[in-house]
Amino acid sequence: MAIRIKTNNPSELLDSIKKSIDSKVIDTWSYDSVGDFTHTPEQWKNKAWLRPNVDINPGELTFGIIGTKEVKLSKFTYGLYHGRFIEMLLNHFDKDFSNVSATADRKSV
Repeated sequence: MAIRIKTNNPSELLDSIKKSIDSKVIDTWSYDSVGDFTHTPEQWKNKAWLRPNVDINPGELTFGIIGTKEVKLSKFTYGLYHGRFIEMLLNHFDKDFSNVSATADRKSV
């Protein structure tokens, strides 16, 4: 139920992701007023959100997935959100982290 990113400065990486979205360098993700990220292509927008946390483990930025109340989060949506977010990280921030992984367990979602 998480994306885990090993990085020397989790807060700085999170700020860089937001700045890239704000400046339209990244146009396939957005974040809301509480800081949760959603994938912006119309078919995926607001199907789930990735909530960042910089305080769980030192040297790690973690994103937990949140589904909607109305629809149970499917395995496909879970996989797509995790995969596309990791793809974005690799394409834009590969110098800012050493490792990224996704958990396979979505039972807590």
